[in-house]
Amino acid sequence: MLHEGQIIAQVRTGRNDVFGETIEYYQRPIICYLLRMTGNYEVAQDPAQDTFLQAFRGILKTRSDLSLKAWLYRIATNNANQYHRRRRLLSFIPFTGSESADTPNMSAFADQLVEKVALEEALLKVPQGRRVCMALHFVEGFTYKDVGAIVGISEEAVRKRVARGSQDFRNVCGIRLGGTGE
Repeated sequence: MLHEGQIIAQVRTGRNDVFGETIEYYQRPIICYLLRMTGNYEVAQDPAQDTFLQAFRGILKTRSDLSLKAWLYRIATNNANQYHRRRRLLSFIPFTGSESADTPNMSAFADQLVEKVALEEALLKVPQGRRVCMALHFVEGFTYKDVGAIVGISEEAVRKRVARGSQDFRNVCGIRLGGTGE
């Protein structure tokens, strides 16, 4: 994969295939991020597609020193927020998979799947602003400074949202798993 500055420069010269490679590189991480924000794989695909379409339309207007990854996540975050404004309700995580009932270790797989779904549902119960910061920091690996740039808030506000969101998440998981929530 080319350096971000090189990608922008080559797209500006008309090499749209380079942007296609960028989409291939970032498509899965963006969809996974949007899945965490929407709670539904099928729903996450629409804002992901919108993200890359908006990026393609806007890339010629960007600075050449732009952090392409952070910019894509900012667009994706805006699209996720727009989804929530339109819908005002969260969907459940569908059980989709190609594993058959005859697969060895199905019990272990089922246990892992149930645990993963429980954690994803717990994350969906964390308020949207905190969940966005948590997902960008813990899952996508952005620094607090980068998350602040993506979301449009200060680094200190990101720290607070991550800390409070983590506490919310622990409380939900504690209650869900039969604990005290502390």
